[in-house]
Amino acid sequence: MSKLSASALALFAAAGLSLAAVPAAQAQSAAQPAGVTAQVLGNAPSCVTVWQKTGRITKTGYARNDCKGRTLNLKIVWAHGADGSCQTVRPGGTISSKVARGGRTFDGANIC
Repeated sequence: MSKLSASALALFAAAGLSLAAVPAAQAQSAAQPAGVTAQVLGNAPSCVTVWQKTGRITKTGYARNDCKGRTLNLKIVWAHGADGSCQTVRPGGTISSKVARGGRTFDGANIC
């Protein structure tokens, strides 16, 4: 491991972020907002990056289509309630779904 890689990992650890659940290709190209971690969840292809951001009152799930040349129909999946709507996502596009904080768990994105 290079000094730069070790430094980057130390920086992520200090910020409380983890890349353990992210494939290397997604970890390097993911452009989610600071303070959120990318995850591999749901049945969407591995070229779809998903993450969530939790606020004081709501939490928002996101899915970005990083599949080159493939338009996908995706929905955000939440446990213990209704999922987000099925939406067409062009390459590079992002969808989101917002729910109240509480008993809902972000379960990623599914093909629909």
